Amino acid sequence: MSKSSSASSPRLLQWLGIALLIIVLDQFSKTLILGHFQLGDSRFVTSFFNVVRVHNTGAAFSFLAGASGWQRWFFVGLGVVATIFITWMLRRHGQQTLFASALSLILGGAIGNVVDRLLHGYVVDFIQVHWGGWYFPSFNIADSAITVGAILLIWDELRRVRKG
Repeated sequence: MSKSSSASSPRLLQWLGIALLIIVLDQFSKTLILGHFQLGDSRFVTSFFNVVRVHNTGAAFSFLAGASGWQRWFFVGLGVVATIFITWMLRRHGQQTLFASALSLILGGAIGNVVDRLLHGYVVDFIQVHWGGWYFPSFNIADSAITVGAILLIWDELRRVRKG
């Protein structure tokens, strides 16, 4: 093993550990929802937040949810490709903390939603944010991790551009 790959292994394990934590939290929360809510059930929490049970057969904002079923396997395949690519990126750039943190969050979220598609054929969403009659599409912990990861990637790139 070369010096650079042996030095990056502990970092890679750290980043994969963060992704694993996201997967576990995501799947645990979805198991609770599936066990305690029927499809369509909603519980008021605050004036702007409900817990609901929604099944999403599509992607973000239910994109392609009305397709004939092929989208399930398309998104599973996309998740597998993303997992391989992100793991490769983490191996190569694990020393870049902000970048690797972002990738770890995206990886954990992507795998969390792929697990749902494989187990159920849909993604379990349960977080509903609303204000004054306007409802944001329901989402889950995996979606939140992907969103935060994407924001961190943008922030990391902006920092990199400003330095250069």
